[in-house]
Amino acid sequence: MNSVRELLAASVISIQNSCFIYPACQKCFSRLMLDSRRFNCLKCGRTGEAKDASYRYRLSLKIADTNDLFDITVFGSCLDPFFGVTAENLQRCIQDINQLSGETNTDASPGLLVQAVETCFIGKRFIFGV
Repeated sequence: MNSVRELLAASVISIQNSCFIYPACQKCFSRLMLDSRRFNCLKCGRTGEAKDASYRYRLSLKIADTNDLFDITVFGSCLDPFFGVTAENLQRCIQDINQLSGETNTDASPGLLVQAVETCFIGKRFIFGV
């Protein structure tokens, strides 16, 4: 695998999904399998109580430079400044909003949040480290 990092100046064309955070293993950052009481990491085997699961940002974007289109995913705390809170705190807010609205899909982000993320990113130019 090539370990050379490059910088890519590109504009965001679209947001690829509406789920911006995921339950992440604190050891290997893989997505955790959650049920109502427990979590399990299929990659490294870490387990624990669901209430202790940590969350991480994952923003999938379609971007374009002057010549090409790319699908890119941005992970982690580098997104904290854009959202204004950590992924942990955003997850708590989403849970609270979903409870108040009666939403049963725990992976769903509220529509206003999706619109805000689209407004913040679509059409804007960023420098990505790839």
